[in-house]
Amino acid sequence: MTTSMAFWSILMKDMRNYYLKPPNISWGIIFPISWTLMFFMRSGGEVDLLEILPGVMALSILFGTTSMLAVTITFERKSRSFERLLLAPISLNLLMLAKTTGAIVFGILNAFVPLSLASFLVDLSGINWLTAFTGVILIAVTSTFLGLFIAVSVSEVFEAQTFSNFFRFPMMFLCGLFIPIEALPLFLQPLSYILPLTYGADMLKLSIHSESAISLWISLPILILYALGLFLISTGNIKKKWIY
Repeated sequence: MTTSMAFWSILMKDMRNYYLKPPNISWGIIFPISWTLMFFMRSGGEVDLLEILPGVMALSILFGTTSMLAVTITFERKSRSFERLLLAPISLNLLMLAKTTGAIVFGILNAFVPLSLASFLVDLSGINWLTAFTGVILIAVTSTFLGLFIAVSVSEVFEAQTFSNFFRFPMMFLCGLFIPIEALPLFLQPLSYILPLTYGADMLKLSIHSESAISLWISLPILILYALGLFLISTGNIKKKWIY
């Protein structure tokens, strides 16, 4: 079996066994949209779809990718099937890329669900599609590797989901998705700039609203560094804890 065949086989297996299952659909698509609509209905104001679109897209990616990795990696480690994957004729880094590529693609597709729905209601002709697609990809990659980091840090699926919420729910409020960072209390604002989703969400705002609080040329390298850092830390944890 060649390296490319092993990579493709692992990716296809995950897609057949785990993708589009009810938990992933509910957390990745239904929950972000429902939560956002509830937030604005309770505000008593008229919903501006273009205003909330970047936040809904970012949340759809975040919840979809992290939920996916919490299931696949943790479950396979618990059932010891992950150990069999280590016998595949590919390096550990390539193996983990095979395990995460599907979640990245799932996250990207999640982002375009609210975008597709919005296209029937508002004019999207003003969107900078290159910036939007770049932002979606980088959010998907960093969120997936965050999910990988979480999955390799715990031993049970429920622990992974709980640990995921430790990151996901603060990001909903601190990353400027719906509340501008400058409107947050001063002591919380530095924390916002530590979270990678802040930079991805800002890229989506730039692509849709043509305005942003952070330079594009700052957001791009920071997101790339976050992705590399999370991936290397996760694979390092696997070598240290799982490979004897």
